[in-house]
Amino acid sequence: MSNKTLAISASGLAFILVFVGAIGYSSKAIFIKLAYQYGADSVSLVALRMVFSLPFFLLAAAYSQKQRQATDFQLSRKQWGQIIVLGFMGYYIASLFDFWSLQYLTASLGRLILFTYPTLVLLLSALFLKRRISWGEAAAVLLSYLGIALAFSQSVELAQGEFFWRGVAFSFGSALAFAIYLMGSGEFLPKMGTLRYNSLTMSIACFAIIIHHGIQHHWALFNFPTPVYWYCFGMAMLATVLPSFMVAEGIRRLGAGPASIISSVGPISTIMLASVFLGESFGGWQWLGALLVISGVLLLSFWKNKKVN
Repeated sequence: MSNKTLAISASGLAFILVFVGAIGYSSKAIFIKLAYQYGADSVSLVALRMVFSLPFFLLAAAYSQKQRQATDFQLSRKQWGQIIVLGFMGYYIASLFDFWSLQYLTASLGRLILFTYPTLVLLLSALFLKRRISWGEAAAVLLSYLGIALAFSQSVELAQGEFFWRGVAFSFGSALAFAIYLMGSGEFLPKMGTLRYNSLTMSIACFAIIIHHGIQHHWALFNFPTPVYWYCFGMAMLATVLPSFMVAEGIRRLGAGPASIISSVGPISTIMLASVFLGESFGGWQWLGALLVISGVLLLSFWKNKKVN
């Protein structure tokens, strides 16, 4: 087999990893909405998700530590503190807000709002890092938020007063927390590697939500109907552990730009899964809004790649 054929095969594998991983991530909202039908609360669901996920991330952390050479990047106390904060923001605050938002929003709309995080990274970088926003990037942001407005145009008709807007606020809060996590990750990922960094931040988030549940609910995790545990286990495996490593490996092989473009399948797959498993309907204006949001993120990704190249 020629080197060119091997390169194509490797790229194809990376594409499949990111594509399937993005669909796996998008299924999280479906598992959450299904579990809510049995009366489970948000904090307990996040805690169960992390309880099932934690052993795999601890094993990954141990493996990455074993593989690390003595000359590799060493974390200072300050950097450990930064890693802890990033773990809190990316997979504790962002996850908790996401779960809370789905008490008030459809899975489709919640995912669509959450998908604005790349534009929030851009805006935060301009605000705090004084990074200049180009015309192309500004157009991408405008396109994404026009799409959100169109999606709202039909969703607000079904809104239940303050509860709908509470869900919107939580969903945007989740996107903002994840954007902060991504901004901070830029310093550590190249030095630590995706496996070590991902397993550490996820493990920190797991412990954080387990402690949170202990304070609020005294670790009463074993009084739910059996389906709740199956949904949480499915969420842990199919929407957390496997996609996190699949996407991380895909990013390593392809780069963040191409991987983010492939990940645009996420909102569409959520809409389709929500229609099949939850019976959610998505109107014409909402579909147009979804396409505009995805187009904005694609434009932003293409523009960033152009600037890098």
